[in-house]
Amino acid sequence: MASAVHRSTEAIAHDLHRDGFAVLPFDAAVAAWADAARVAALRVLSENTERRHGGTWFVGVDALPNAEDGSIGDVPLAGAWRHHVTTPRVWHRAQLSVVFPGYPQQDPDESDTAYRFRRDRDAAHIDGLLPEGPSKRRHLREPHGFILGVPLNDVSASPLVVWPGSHHLIHTAFARAFASCHPDTWPDQDVTEIYQDVRRLVFAECRRVAVRAQPGEAIVLHRHLVHGVAPWGDSNERRPRMVAYFRPLVPFADWL
Repeated sequence: MASAVHRSTEAIAHDLHRDGFAVLPFDAAVAAWADAARVAALRVLSENTERRHGGTWFVGVDALPNAEDGSIGDVPLAGAWRHHVTTPRVWHRAQLSVVFPGYPQQDPDESDTAYRFRRDRDAAHIDGLLPEGPSKRRHLREPHGFILGVPLNDVSASPLVVWPGSHHLIHTAFARAFASCHPDTWPDQDVTEIYQDVRRLVFAECRRVAVRAQPGEAIVLHRHLVHGVAPWGDSNERRPRMVAYFRPLVPFADWL
């Protein structure tokens, strides 16, 4: 996907509603934060060697040392993306997602089915529906308000893929599933089959798009958008693909 340039706030808002994601144009404030985060990220990577999928992915949940206002050092978390989301009072520590050449490889404890889904379907998912227990039953445990992605280095291919419009299908399915339930009970509902069925519908009706963005740009995803991590592919590039992600939580009632 080409980088976003010279786009109005209204056009970006339109894309967010229609597609469930948008890449915002270069912003000096975002670039400054990305520079500071990249320095911190390299330090985190030097101190943490644990990686998944045959050593090809550093998942990095809560790995970046940003402050509660989102800043790193004296560099604030700022940018025009704030016009499109409701920012939290306190920011969690950002995920540092780093994909390395050869992603994905199969881990010894990973089933063949799970590996094929990661390799062939980008491990497509929506955040917050956590697999639990031996049978990986899904429950809504983390009601996110939105996802903000900030690329930390300039690479030739995207680690992020999305299915535009899938957020509408997800919303419809879960609004129906939770229609007779009080929001306080939503985490108690086993939504495994609902989730699997609507994800198959997404694959049938929505196209897969690689989201290309460079440092200084910001990616905003709707919380219901199906997304995943692309395999490394045939690229000869050896630089890892680094993105910082924020997923602020909201009350369960606000998730729909």
